[in-house]
Amino acid sequence: MLDGMPLIDVHLHAARLPTLKMPRDTWLQGFADSAGIERLYDADGTVVPSAFDAYLAAEGVDTALLMSEYSPKVTGMQVIEDMLPIAAHNPDRIKIIANVNPHPIDDEVRRQFALGAVALKIHPVHAGAAANDRMLYPAYEACQAAGVPVVVHCGTSTFPGAANTYADPVVLDDVLRDFRSLTLVLAHGGRGWWYDAAAFLALSHDRVWIELSGLPPTRLRDYYSRQNWNRLTKRMIFGTDWPGIPGIAANARAIARLMPDETTAAQVLAANAARVYNLKSA
Repeated sequence: MLDGMPLIDVHLHAARLPTLKMPRDTWLQGFADSAGIERLYDADGTVVPSAFDAYLAAEGVDTALLMSEYSPKVTGMQVIEDMLPIAAHNPDRIKIIANVNPHPIDDEVRRQFALGAVALKIHPVHAGAAANDRMLYPAYEACQAAGVPVVVHCGTSTFPGAANTYADPVVLDDVLRDFRSLTLVLAHGGRGWWYDAAAFLALSHDRVWIELSGLPPTRLRDYYSRQNWNRLTKRMIFGTDWPGIPGIAANARAIARLMPDETTAAQVLAANAARVYNLKSA
C-alpha cells in the first residue's frame, strides 16, 4: 500500500547484470543507483530475491510484474528462468511476464505460461518485427485462448540497435481485428511521436490500455494534451520501467496527483492492472 492505496507496478526489469549487452549506465538511463539498487544485487550481479522483495515493500508496491526479454541485439538475454527465483521468494507480490522473439512461438508461450507468466510482452523495436507480423499470430492465439494480455512496446527506444520504425501502434489495428478477445497493453503509451495514436486505440477499444512506464509524470498532461484527459486516465495502468526512474513510490504519488479524482487514482495505481493481468486484488 502507498499512502493508503494499493499499488501495482506492471513494468520492471530485474536483469542479471552479466547478461546485459549494453553498458550498465545506459541501462539505468541516467538514474545510476538513485534507488539504491546496489544493495539489491549479489557479487555476481544477480538480484537477491529477499532484498528485492523488501525494496518493493518499502516503495509501497503490492504487486510487481517483472519483464523477461530475449533481445540479443539490443538489451541482452533476460530469460524467464532468471526471474523465477525472484518471483518464488514472494509469489503473492512478484509475478513475471513472458517474452518470445519470435519463433517457434506458440509452444514457447505456453511453456512460459506454465512457469507462471501472467502476460506476454512483444518488443517490436528490439525484435525487428512489426507487431502485426503473422509470425506472431500463433502467440496471440495462445494468449487469447488463455485469457492472458499481450504487452506491446509502443514507443521509441534510444538503446543502440533499436529499430524505431516498428514502434507505430497503428499496426495493432490488424491484431485487434483478427483477435476479437485479445487484450493489448501499450507499454510506454506511444512514447516519441505516437501518443495520439496510442490514445485513440485505448479510447476506441475497451481491450486496449495505456501503460505509463518510462513517461515522466511531469510531462504526461503535455503528451496527451489533445485528448480528453478525464476519459483517457480511466484507460491507464501504472508502470515505471524500473530501474531507469527516480523511484517507484515517487512516480506513483506524482501520477496520483494528476488524476481527476481519488477513484481514478486507485484504478490507475492498481485496480486496472488487477483486472487486465488477472491479479488478486491488493
